[in-house]
Amino acid sequence: MSFLFGSRSSKTFKPKKNIPEGSHQYELLKHAEATLGSGNLRQAVMLPEGEDLNEWIAVNTVDFFNQINMLYGTITEFCTETSCAVMSAGPRYEYHWADGTNIKKPIKCSAPKYIDYLMTWVQDQLDDETLFPSKIGVPFPKNFTTVAKTILKRLFRVYAHIYHQHFDSVMQLQEEAHLNTSFKHFIFFVQEFSLIDRRELAPLQDLIEKLGSKDR
Repeated sequence: MSFLFGSRSSKTFKPKKNIPEGSHQYELLKHAEATLGSGNLRQAVMLPEGEDLNEWIAVNTVDFFNQINMLYGTITEFCTETSCAVMSAGPRYEYHWADGTNIKKPIKCSAPKYIDYLMTWVQDQLDDETLFPSKIGVPFPKNFTTVAKTILKRLFRVYAHIYHQHFDSVMQLQEEAHLNTSFKHFIFFVQEFSLIDRRELAPLQDLIEKLGSKDR
């Protein structure tokens, strides 16, 4: 949750996506922040009793976007066309960008370019009222879960890139506790609702197992 970062780093990569105050989704976000504060992340990600699953996934997806936005914003000066000429997560995993609309055939590009494409694409999805309705009573589309899964799968790649290529910089900035807590929350959430295929998580599998075992 964004409150984890306090006011130490207000720099974000893209503009923050705000959930309208007074809306039901805003109340859900406040509930999530309160349960997160208890320190039990496994419990914090569970669907609150009586709530709609799609709405819960939507609120958390927006929040993860904001968190990753802030985390990546702190290390953009280290993630350059020169230092990160390809979008990778260690030597075994390389990502090529395609959004199915503007860029249909996957293109090889630098990490900053890829992440710019990715975050802009996610922002467009979150701003689309037909996909992420913010008004009470407006139903979620039938393909909502598919869209949310794609967003979360792609956001995971930013975490993977930061961990593999920029963890030294994160440590220099003393942001590793923020990164670890944010990622642990993200992983517990996607595991709770089976939102990312296990194969997609392979670049950080060791870390995921370590985070999970600490919580048992």
